[in-house]
Amino acid sequence: MEAGLVSRAMAAATSLAVAQGLRVDDAIVIHNSNKLALRLLPCDVFARVALAGQEVSSLELELARHLAAVASPVAALEPRVEPRVYEGDGFAVTLWTYYEAATHDQVAPAEYADALHSLHAGMRSVEIATPHFMERVAQAVRLVANRAETPALAEPDRHLLLSTLQSARRTIRNRGAAEQLLHGEPHPGNVLSARDGPLFIDFETCCRGPIEFDVAHAPDEVSAHYSDVDHVLLDECRRLILAMVAAWRWDAGDEFPSGFRHGRDMLTLLREGPPWPALGSLAAE
Repeated sequence: MEAGLVSRAMAAATSLAVAQGLRVDDAIVIHNSNKLALRLLPCDVFARVALAGQEVSSLELELARHLAAVASPVAALEPRVEPRVYEGDGFAVTLWTYYEAATHDQVAPAEYADALHSLHAGMRSVEIATPHFMERVAQAVRLVANRAETPALAEPDRHLLLSTLQSARRTIRNRGAAEQLLHGEPHPGNVLSARDGPLFIDFETCCRGPIEFDVAHAPDEVSAHYSDVDHVLLDECRRLILAMVAAWRWDAGDEFPSGFRHGRDMLTLLREGPPWPALGSLAAE
């Protein structure tokens, strides 16, 4: 979220929470990217704030309710308020239970893998309309192909990304794997540490696809507990994700901190070739 909007977003979240009877004396920024994540104190509520019209908050709430009903490892909505999207001053706000974020050494790989297995099992019981993960790939292809939207991307790098996205997409389709509802980005940044085990958050990238696409986001030590996956497909998903993330970092409108540096790092990995690292392993370094 642009710096000029952050203070307004914090004020909107505070005002909306107070209107629901919660006490808020302070709002602490936990993370700022396409959404703003806040910890509201002393009520100790986790608030997710997005520009109204640019969020999928209703989908996240619906998923959270469905998954909680089947005891999936997902963060809980704030129980003291009505579970809905609150809007004010051009922002959409959802209120959740606050948990401490997990560090790389807080969640054991086996525990992480068990939680992801459980999440996938719960998602198989949910009927909800979501895009196919290949739609996100198509968006990345369009972004890279549009020089006006990625003006800083050098032509050799543009060619590398386009060829990687297209070839990985083709290989994945040819594997013909079974598909289901997925988290979309279950990397360590979307895992919280709770008393009863790890919990997943941030379902705005929820999609349909093979479970290998989700597993490819987790650290290598976690995916090692998935002996039944198609390892050829898993490797191709890792390659695809590196190219997709690189594409987003070169978007002129990207707000990810140090985005170009991360984009260059991804391009270097793609040039170096396999074995392809998992996105979650990179985030842990």
